Amino acid sequence: MQDFRTVAAAAAQQAGTIIADAYRTDFRVDYKEGATTNLVTEVDRRAEAAIIETLSRAFPDHRILAEEGGEGSPQASPYQWIVDPLDGTTNFAHGFPAFCVSIGLEVEGRVVLGVVYDPLRRELFEAEAGKGAFLNGERLRVSRAATLEQSLLVTGFAYDQDGRRGNLEHFSRLVLRSQGIRRTGSAAMDLCYVASGRIDGFWEMKLCPWDVAAGSLIVVEAGGVITDFAGRAFSIYGHEVLASNGLVHQAMVEALAGR
Repeated sequence: MQDFRTVAAAAAQQAGTIIADAYRTDFRVDYKEGATTNLVTEVDRRAEAAIIETLSRAFPDHRILAEEGGEGSPQASPYQWIVDPLDGTTNFAHGFPAFCVSIGLEVEGRVVLGVVYDPLRRELFEAEAGKGAFLNGERLRVSRAATLEQSLLVTGFAYDQDGRRGNLEHFSRLVLRSQGIRRTGSAAMDLCYVASGRIDGFWEMKLCPWDVAAGSLIVVEAGGVITDFAGRAFSIYGHEVLASNGLVHQAMVEALAGR
């Protein structure tokens, strides 16, 4: 597993260098499927190409699921890398400094490795299943906030209008029960902030596997809890993510359900 972790960290940092070098410069911005709220830049594509090249060179038989469509080996393999080359593209395109690279490794349906890299702060979050979570080599632990009233929360809103409206009711309930709610625009970063104790709870709908694969493992390995909104088992292929320090998890489940 150490080789996997070393290669993944190197790939994330290489992509991070591409992103940091391009930050606040001129670059092309396109729109996915004609949606003006779902951006992709040439920097996303260059960062993804660099990650795929690194992973494919080291592990030529592994599959790769990447947000911008890049692929590794087409043959069947129990190993699948799940890549978001630039999580927080809208932030990046506007010059807002909150974005990261996310790389997860799934083996036979289970995420066993997660790496998230913030290229501006040079923060490397890492976790291996059963071995703990780390930030730049220092072990991570979730916060000890015991109630929603003591908690700082974070959420995100879907790209489509129906998804955004669907989260407004959740937001209105939790903003009245917590110390505050933030919205960074990067789900992978939000999950790492839960893992590091900077945030006590996070929820979001309509995310994709590349948004949550790495971060979900980092949360769990830091001692946190991750489920769907009803408290059921979490899947990176599901449509709901609720992550917390564990202590406020049930209260968030109840608030999201309107109880």
